[in-house]
Amino acid sequence: MGRLEGKVAIVTGGSQGMGAATARLFVERGAKVVIGDILVEKGEALASELGDAAVFVKLDVRNEDDWKAAVKAAADNFGKLTTLVNNAAVVHYTAIEQVSPDDIDRVLGINVKGVILGVKHCAPALTASGNACVVNISSVDGLRGCNGLTVYTASKWAVRGLSKSLAYELGPRGVRVNSVHPGAINTEMGNPSGKSGGAENEGMERMPLQRIAAPEEVARVTAFVVSDEASYVTGAEYAVDGGWSSGYFQPVLPGAPAGLGA
Repeated sequence: MGRLEGKVAIVTGGSQGMGAATARLFVERGAKVVIGDILVEKGEALASELGDAAVFVKLDVRNEDDWKAAVKAAADNFGKLTTLVNNAAVVHYTAIEQVSPDDIDRVLGINVKGVILGVKHCAPALTASGNACVVNISSVDGLRGCNGLTVYTASKWAVRGLSKSLAYELGPRGVRVNSVHPGAINTEMGNPSGKSGGAENEGMERMPLQRIAAPEEVARVTAFVVSDEASYVTGAEYAVDGGWSSGYFQPVLPGAPAGLGA
């Protein structure tokens, strides 16, 4: 349970969903966490739940002053910063003809600019700590294309590419950088209507695992990447998508067992 002992992490978008699951798991495994989010009430409640191992800071990832405050909070409360999890993101569904400049600015601002600014402001502290790690949360849509998600897909491919470039830039400074690519996750973003009782898996039939995932399933992969068990892993991408990105599921496969396209 102490696999993350000695780690001090900033987790963006940490008030709910995958970010909250990540913060909880990190603390459970021995880390200290700075929860960064614009959702102040939820973030403060989570920090209170986690006790002395966590603090909350209001963090709009597009704002450089907010980033400076988050790095300072890590130093003031826990003495260092070893880990950055760039989890904050927004999704935007629309046909390409309906995309507005404001849509583009918002999605790219949070999903891409936020990652760049986060690494920019955390890099000195990460370098100073030694044996540090950045995990950028991309998406299954950073591994493929998807109609109706043009701007979001562009942003998540950008996160994937940034992670590889940053792995080269920061590797010689003792900082590993990797990307994690969640698929269908049971969060407010992935299940906005709050379906349950099996209904949350509707539409998942063409994925190999044929179900939506709990946010904790992504958090566990992120925790591994951050841990010293992944000490020689950088510039890598981890698909946590139930196989969604691995290919196309044929609707009819003659002679196949039930559940395999029969």
